[in-house]
Amino acid sequence: MKRAMRCLGLLALLLAPSLVYGQPLKLDSLDKLASKATETVRVTLDGKLLQLATRFLSSDDSMDAQIKEVVKGLKGIYVRSFEFSKTGQYVDADVESIRVQLRDAAWVPIVEVHSNGGDKENTEVFAKQQNDRFNGLAILVAEPKELTVVHIDGIIDLESLEKLSGKFGIPDDIKDKVDKDKTDKKSK
Repeated sequence: MKRAMRCLGLLALLLAPSLVYGQPLKLDSLDKLASKATETVRVTLDGKLLQLATRFLSSDDSMDAQIKEVVKGLKGIYVRSFEFSKTGQYVDADVESIRVQLRDAAWVPIVEVHSNGGDKENTEVFAKQQNDRFNGLAILVAEPKELTVVHIDGIIDLESLEKLSGKFGIPDDIKDKVDKDKTDKKSK
């Protein structure tokens, strides 16, 4: 019996990473900020809902057709965005539960911009690596009066991200911020 339990325990340890690997980021810890925010955006589209949402896009419109193609490779889109009337209504510790998840070996930081000036804007972009390709994207944008976390679960590249800007709760300017931060990082 002890040997069977030990084998079962070992099997559980070996399988646990593969079971957790495909899970989306847990963003629910941010939901408590909604009561402090003047504006809140909460988008939770798993694969089935995402496919349902694409049915409302026209196959005759070239942009809609491109969006449908991008969405085929996605497992979900999750957005939490909060706008506050004044600074100090959220603290870095509120975002720490997300950053802890992004410290997993599967996530690779691709852009990190931290500004300690007057605006204190911080942008972090992570890509999830799986079998020699990227299978997810996480974007954290923290400004004094605004906090946005976007998690796109599935195969995507920056060109595809541009096509999704302004759709499914993804901010219009998210690709612009990523591109700007990449340029700023290269110039430093």
